[in-house]
Amino acid sequence: MDVQTSEQKPASSRRDTVLLAVAAGALLGGMFAFYYFEARFNALVRTLMLLGGLAAGLVLAYQTAAGKTLWGYVVGSRIELRKIVWPTRQESVQATLMIAVVVLIMALLLWGLDSVLLWGVETLTGRGS
Repeated sequence: MDVQTSEQKPASSRRDTVLLAVAAGALLGGMFAFYYFEARFNALVRTLMLLGGLAAGLVLAYQTAAGKTLWGYVVGSRIELRKIVWPTRQESVQATLMIAVVVLIMALLLWGLDSVLLWGVETLTGRGS
């Protein structure tokens, strides 16, 4: 059983905060380098600088508790995506046609209701033809 004292928790929280700040700095540094060195280097080198800053930021962010939690969520999401049974083309077409028919029927019903209500209002107000 892992028991944390109140002294251990703020140290970890401070460490996480510092790591996240450094990770953000690495990402911003990569973005800054991308634009700052526009005249000196071609697009490939600048893109590699940007990707390097991004990679450094991700590695540093993963070292935090929030980063590990987020990574666990991503891994769990990928596992759940593999469990999905996607519909076949025939099932997709049938579902689309059923939706189109229902929308058409509802449109006709609403048009009919609107026409009846319009006739009633015109009759009551005397504004009809």
